Amino acid sequence: MEHEPQARFLPVAQGRVRGRQAIADAGQQGVGGTDGGKHRVCGRCGCATPDCKRCADAPTQACAATAPHHLPTFPVHGKVRKAVAMLTKLLFRRQKTMVPAASVPEGRRLYAIGDIHGRLDLLDGLLAQIAQDEAARGGPAGELIFLGDLVDRGPESAQVIDRLIALKAERLGVRVLLGNHEEIFLGALAGDAKALRLFSRIGGEETILSYGVCPLAYARADYDELHGLLVDAVPAAHRAFLETCEDMVVAGDYVFVHAGIRPGIPLVEQRPADLRWIREEFLGARTPLEKLVVHGHTISEEIVELPHRIGIDTGAYRSGILTAMGFEAEKRWVLQEQGARVAVAA
Repeated sequence: MEHEPQARFLPVAQGRVRGRQAIADAGQQGVGGTDGGKHRVCGRCGCATPDCKRCADAPTQACAATAPHHLPTFPVHGKVRKAVAMLTKLLFRRQKTMVPAASVPEGRRLYAIGDIHGRLDLLDGLLAQIAQDEAARGGPAGELIFLGDLVDRGPESAQVIDRLIALKAERLGVRVLLGNHEEIFLGALAGDAKALRLFSRIGGEETILSYGVCPLAYARADYDELHGLLVDAVPAAHRAFLETCEDMVVAGDYVFVHAGIRPGIPLVEQRPADLRWIREEFLGARTPLEKLVVHGHTISEEIVELPHRIGIDTGAYRSGILTAMGFEAEKRWVLQEQGARVAVAA
């Protein structure tokens, strides 16, 4: 669904909105509650109902997650109800004025795709959705911008790279950014001992197994042997593909990067390490940036839209949700492919 630019946390499923938290907090603190404020708050949809059925597909659940003017279902006095309603309206009114208008150049349509992390199933489904969206909208073919972290953690990293190599051969306008996981992968292939150790700790096992390496051989290998397994298993074409990945894409009022940018530094002077690894300094920025930054790298349950950034990494490898955002003129819209969730060890 298309929407005008605004500051909010876009839902990944069932219309959940961060604004619900203020209302849920009010319930936890006992505002108008009949049990001394000991209402349980649903951990998924945020409504203040003891046994929420909304998460089991009960759309009649009155919950702030479905519309900002809805009130929680626990009993409250009339004056408190009005006060909470006014606070909620004010919250959403303020959010709508926070994000400056941004646009891409006339005649271009872009699709930014979040972190895939070896989930070929979700990638194929999302690409099919993008094709349907392009056909429905007509006009120029869209440009695809992959925000990096193609590999690790998910089960089919090698197959994801194969798919993107084929995609670049099939159509124009496919651009792939280098994520921090690809950086480590390339370092491990080059024999960097530090990168090899890090690779094995951040999902590299799933990557190397996706290339057909025997799990027992992987488990028995020391780091020197692991490097040999990698070099033997990874095709030269995959290594060459990753080495051609970009650091950033600028289009109109937007800049697309993997992790973010360092505030206060012009785009032309940004360090590749920051573009792939930065987190808190960028996420917590309070001053306007040169462009509105579209990024992945930092997982959130919901798409995040703030004055300086739009985050679309919805944790595909564990949540089963891969997100794309479309851009044309001043419009933005969301496409999501949802598949099986994967249990991740703590």
